[in-house]
Amino acid sequence: MTDRPTDPGSEFGDGEPVVRDKRRIDPETGNLREPSHAPAGGAAPGTPGTPGAQPPREPSDLIGPSAQEALLTEALAERTADLQRLQAEYVNYKRRVDRDREANREVVIGSVLTELLQTLDDIGRAREAGELEGAFKAVAETVERVTEKLGLVKYGEVGDAFDPRIHEALLHNYSDEVDGPTATLVMQPGYRLGDRILRPARVAVSEPTEQLPADNTPGEAAGAETGDSEKPAE
Repeated sequence: MTDRPTDPGSEFGDGEPVVRDKRRIDPETGNLREPSHAPAGGAAPGTPGTPGAQPPREPSDLIGPSAQEALLTEALAERTADLQRLQAEYVNYKRRVDRDREANREVVIGSVLTELLQTLDDIGRAREAGELEGAFKAVAETVERVTEKLGLVKYGEVGDAFDPRIHEALLHNYSDEVDGPTATLVMQPGYRLGDRILRPARVAVSEPTEQLPADNTPGEAAGAETGDSEKPAE
């Protein structure tokens, strides 16, 4: 079987005939011929899927060096921003963990010291009575040093200005010897741990005589002037 394609330059097909043998059986040997895998339509070498084809080009191959540099710079800026954000998140997390750990530590220490306040009161009363001697004195001083090392601070002295945030008034009177609300008697010292009040100082408070209520009887005023008028704090 033959084809007779025409010469492309001839309108009526008068060019040289081209003979192609498309028979499946070889007339000389009688064997079945292998089918031809030639690309249809005369595909040119280098077409994808054909022998000798070149791999598709990367998008970066289609742009100039300046554009590639701009893309790399943008990618680098994005990665740098990601790393900075992660570092900031880690720093904030570490600060929060450290803050929570310190707060929990103060709570535990405060709980232990609160249980020791009664013991410290007993030590103070024994010292005032002159009974702090011998081995008991050594043990008492050791306990006081340990509590101070943990941050326990004792406060409350006669003459301190009364502050309701750190003092608890158990008695109240009037006196000419004070210029404002003043602790004139400390019944029980106060203790604090840092800014936290473990126990307020319990005191008697005196105020200036001129602050006496106007409806006081003369007898009450006279007693107040001598400092003998005392009543429980409201």
